[in-house]
Amino acid sequence: RKNQAFVWDKNCEESFQELKKRLTTAPVLTLSDAKEPFVVYCDASKMGLGGVLMQRGKVVAYASRQLKTHGRNYPTHDLELAAVVFTLKIWR
Repeated sequence: RKNQAFVWDKNCEESFQELKKRLTTAPVLTLSDAKEPFVVYCDASKMGLGGVLMQRGKVVAYASRQLKTHGRNYPTHDLELAAVVFTLKIWR
């Protein structure tokens, strides 16, 4: 904005360096341990469905797929449920 000084403090610099690090290093998948609990994160958009299988805060697997043309017309709550079903079918 005009008439406002640009402020770049230590917190901004630390956040920027962390973002650079995460954008320039490839995520490494870990091996799963059947004795540990799993966490599944999933999401949907008008273009596709996706999910991440995690254990102890580390990524075990990724999954995604594009929606067919008719699927792009579904309401948001149906797409979110489809993402849950999609990811759980893969990793059951």
